[in-house]
Amino acid sequence: MVKGYCVKCKEKDIEMKDSEITQTVRGGFMAKGTCSRCGTRMSAMLSKENAEKALEEGSKKSF
Repeated sequence: MVKGYCVKCKEKDIEMKDSEITQTVRGGFMAKGTCSRCGTRMSAMLSKENAEKALEEGSKKSF
């Protein structure tokens, strides 16, 4: 599961539901999903290794 910061809950390391891994124009990786606690949209920047790990764990690939 991908973890990120939720702006509404104001907490770090909250798991994302329905996460999608996308690739940015500059070649980086980003995860987009919803907060598992409040349902707010959230995103997180990832390294290539963490993006591949998230894809293996079941995140959707969007690139």
